[in-house]
Amino acid sequence: MSNFQELGLDPSLLKGVTAAGFTKPFPIQEQTISHLLAGSDVIGQAKTGSGKTAAYGLPLLQAIDMQNRKVQAVVLAPTRELAVQITEELKKLGKYTGARIVTIYGGQSINVQLEALRHGAHAIVGTPGRMIDHLKRGTLRLSAVKTVVLDEADTMLDMGFIDDVEFIIDSTPDERQISLFSATMPQEIINLSQKYMRNPEKVLIDSDEPSVDTLDQYYALMPQSEKQTFLIELLSREKPESSIVFCRTKYGAHKLARELESRFLDAVSLHGDLSQSQRDHSMRLFRSGRVNILVATDVASRGIDIPQVDCVVNYEVPQNSALYFHRVGRTARAGDTGKAYTLVSEREYGDFAQIRNLTKAIIKPLRPEDEKPVSSSSHTQYSNRIERRRSDRHRPRGFGRSESGPRWQQQQQRQQQQQRRYRR
Repeated sequence: MSNFQELGLDPSLLKGVTAAGFTKPFPIQEQTISHLLAGSDVIGQAKTGSGKTAAYGLPLLQAIDMQNRKVQAVVLAPTRELAVQITEELKKLGKYTGARIVTIYGGQSINVQLEALRHGAHAIVGTPGRMIDHLKRGTLRLSAVKTVVLDEADTMLDMGFIDDVEFIIDSTPDERQISLFSATMPQEIINLSQKYMRNPEKVLIDSDEPSVDTLDQYYALMPQSEKQTFLIELLSREKPESSIVFCRTKYGAHKLARELESRFLDAVSLHGDLSQSQRDHSMRLFRSGRVNILVATDVASRGIDIPQVDCVVNYEVPQNSALYFHRVGRTARAGDTGKAYTLVSEREYGDFAQIRNLTKAIIKPLRPEDEKPVSSSSHTQYSNRIERRRSDRHRPRGFGRSESGPRWQQQQQRQQQQQRRYRR
């Protein structure tokens, strides 16, 4: 299929598609839209940046009765940023339809959301917690809902939202269409689909691993203490127009962003300890190009649309191998090219070896000195050394160094004296 006109979309939606800059459907869109327009439930799996929002968004918008001001569609997302991103995308696609779309999420004043709901909404995009808050307040009713979408479903379940998701689905009519989109398909997703979906069509495009054809991946081995200097040299040499640097912890991301700023690099941080207004401010600066380095925790690795990211740097190797693919999937999106660099310290060898075993791509050494093999055995040797140091701290002084010196003899004499006293 070569164009959207062949998918059976309304003219007003086709006009929105053209205005949004879409020309040819991506595979997930081509294989999903027809099933959703026919009324089928759908389970969709596709890698990050493959056009999932339009895949469910266009059928969702076409199913709305614009004369009915009740909520007719619900989209659930795991994070505030993703909820806002989905809303913006739906508004672009539905620009010429008259659809009213409201976003509700925690961290924003509930009064703003109440005012938007009073004016009427055809579709609601939100995070599970705040949506339940409105349901319990009675400020949101889902009795007229025809379409329910779970976006990034695996992330929602990983974050512990399974009960919230089920509560919201149970609040909608039995005769509703459900579509579930996820990068991975763990057992919890299968269980959810079996409970709520009716003979769903399965559209499995690809795993979440980015295309090996458009993404160049490199690694560099170094002590943890040298990473900051290396990162600054790397960014200064490569001069990417935009880059995301991933850290494991919130404190680490905040500290690194401040260090980069002190070296006159344009950087902002994004992590869970920031308020919603601070997170929005960081994203605005990065998206607009006013700063070109986003230092983030894995809050930015899934479900945030950041176009034209030239490179990703794993400043710290993720402990969960799946997070590696989510991180590097921020670049080389939708056919674009990109680069990913992973800085590996000695104690991260084991985690990095697991990533290399899972990926189909070749992660190349960045420098000649990085060509030595990295294996989990290196990590085991490192762990053994750490364990020996810990046990050394708990040994008596002199213990284990020599069994013939005076300290050892004195210790033996004391133990013999204690034993004689005990016998008496």
